Amino acid sequence: MALTGRAALVAALGSLPVGILAPSWTGILAVEVPLSLAILCDYALAAPVRTLQFTRSGDTSVRLGETAAVQLTVTNPSRRRLRAHLRDAWPPSSWTAEAEQASSRHQFAVPAGERRRLTTLLRPSRRGDRQADRVTVRSFGPLGLASRQGYHRVPWTVRALPPFTSRKHLPSRLARLRELDGRTSVLTRGEGTEFDSLRAYVPGDDTRSIDWRATARQSAVAVRTWRPERDRHILVVLDTGRTSAGRVGDVPRLDAAMDATLLLTALATRAGDRVNLIAYDRRVRAQVQGRTAGGDVLATLVNTLATLEPELVETDAHGLSTAALANAPRRSLIVLLTSLDAAPIEEGLLPVLPQLTQRHTVLVAAVADPHVEAMARARGTVDAIYEAAAGTQAQAQRRRTADQLRRHGVTVVDATPNDLAPALADAYLALKAAGRL
Repeated sequence: MALTGRAALVAALGSLPVGILAPSWTGILAVEVPLSLAILCDYALAAPVRTLQFTRSGDTSVRLGETAAVQLTVTNPSRRRLRAHLRDAWPPSSWTAEAEQASSRHQFAVPAGERRRLTTLLRPSRRGDRQADRVTVRSFGPLGLASRQGYHRVPWTVRALPPFTSRKHLPSRLARLRELDGRTSVLTRGEGTEFDSLRAYVPGDDTRSIDWRATARQSAVAVRTWRPERDRHILVVLDTGRTSAGRVGDVPRLDAAMDATLLLTALATRAGDRVNLIAYDRRVRAQVQGRTAGGDVLATLVNTLATLEPELVETDAHGLSTAALANAPRRSLIVLLTSLDAAPIEEGLLPVLPQLTQRHTVLVAAVADPHVEAMARARGTVDAIYEAAAGTQAQAQRRRTADQLRRHGVTVVDATPNDLAPALADAYLALKAAGRL
C-alpha cells in the first residue's frame, strides 16, 4: 500500500479543528478512524496490479538523433476500473534528461475488461541496443487516498543505428562516378579496362581497337569498346583499439570512421564493387563478408556497426595485417581507418605494410583534430605561445607519419570528422580514375 498526497492533505485538514476545538485523543480518533477506514476501502477498491497484462509493439530500430515510438498495450482483466500512473523505464541514454520525465511517465484509466495503448517516445543519444527495463504501475482507488504498486517485465529492444550524416554527399559523388564509368557518355576505346561490346568503325577511331577476327566475319570493320572494370574487392578495416575511443569535439573517432565507411560503401556498391568489413584491435570484433554488390550491403553494415564499441587496448598491428590478408584473398583496395599517431604507426603498422602493399592497394584514413590546428594559430599570450608550439609540433608529427606511409605507396586521407567521409569518397574516386583499383 502507498498513501497519496490527498490522504496526507485530508489528515492535515482534519487535525486543524481537533487541535483548536477539542485537543484530545478523542478528537484525534474521531478524525483518524474514519480516515483510516476510507483509506482501507479505497485500497481494497483499487484495481489489482499483478493481474495486469502487457504487450509491446512499435519500432525496433532508429537512427541516432531520430525518434522511435514504442507502444505498450495495457489490458485490465479485473472487474474494477483501473486508475493508474505508469513508468516505462529504459536506460538513461534512451532519451535526453529533459525528455525522460515526459516520455516515460503516463497517467491513464482502463475500464474493467478493456485495454489501452500507451506510446513511449525514445530518442537515443548513443549507438547500440536499448533494452526495456521494468514497467512500474501505481493503481489508485476511487477516492485517490491509497494505491497499489507493482512492476512487470515487458522485454523489448530498440537498436540505435549510426546516423549516416554524410549521406548528403552521396548525390554529388554518384554524379562523378557516372562520369568516370561512362554512364553519361558514349563508350569509346580507352575508357576502361573491361570489354563491353563491338561497334562499327568510324574515322578517327584508334586502329589498335579494331577487332580483326570480328571484322573477318562481317563486311564492316569492327572496333572494341571498353568500360571500367566492375566487381572489384574493397576491404574496410576499422581499428577499434584505444585510439578510436578518443573524442574529436563531440564525435568519437570510431563514429566518424563509421560514417566514412557508410558513405564509401554506398558509393562503391553503386559502382558494382564488392565491399567487406572487419573491425579489429586484438581480435575481430565485427565482420561483414561475402556480400555481393546490392542494396542489402549498406543495411547489413549499418546493423553490424550499431553495437560496435572501441576497446581500451593497443591494437595488434601484426594481427590486423594477418586478418586483412585473410579477408582479401585477391587483389583488393584495403581501406584502413585508424589514427596517425606516430608510435602505433611506426612501431606497429609500418613493419607489416609490405605484406599488404605487395598484393593490394592500401588507403589509410584518419580523423584530424581541428583543435590542434587552432592551437598552432594561437597568438597573444604566453599560454597561447606554448599552445601554438604544441599544436605546430603535433601537426609536424602527423605530416611526418603521413609522409612515411606515402613512401610505402599508401594513399593517406587525413581530415576532420565532418570532412573525413567526403574526403575518403574522393580518394576512392581518384584511385578509380587512375586505374589503381
